[in-house]
Amino acid sequence: MAVPWRRALLIILASQAVFLVQGLEDDDVPQEWLLLHVVQGQIGAGNYSYLRLNHEGKIVLRMQSLSGDADLYVSDSTLHPSFDDYELQSATCGQDEVSIPAHFQRPVGIGIYGHPSHQESNFEMKVYYDRTVDQYPVGAAAYPPEGPDPGHRATSAPEGPQEEESVIWTILISILKLVLEILF
Repeated sequence: MAVPWRRALLIILASQAVFLVQGLEDDDVPQEWLLLHVVQGQIGAGNYSYLRLNHEGKIVLRMQSLSGDADLYVSDSTLHPSFDDYELQSATCGQDEVSIPAHFQRPVGIGIYGHPSHQESNFEMKVYYDRTVDQYPVGAAAYPPEGPDPGHRATSAPEGPQEEESVIWTILISILKLVLEILF
């Protein structure tokens, strides 16, 4: 009698696991985003791969490291951004995302960096056009009333406690990866 229940329980648990994995694989993409392009590539440790973005408007880059750890650097002042020279960046151990504002001068340089913690990194980057309406109407100021800080460039990094939490998670994941590499 217990055997059929165990089989049924295993089937239910397996189906839930499959459902969970499929749910994690699907991107939660707002309806206002239009997929423009999908780029897949491979990058060696400590190397860069460069792309150029010419499309106008607000663009969202979502990059997933399929293996290894690829990081994303973006600039409207150089076509070869790096971890030393960039305006926007995302350097996480998971999904990297950068929103490129419409006011960035085109062409925009995109640098994909293969983190040295892995010999090789495989990535998939999806490029979306964000069709959401900006909070400032056409002809209105592009900055809040107090004006921009002339010495400061916009970045995609969150400020305050969120940034600290992200850094802590990045460090913990890096340590976990290192321990797993040593053990296996």
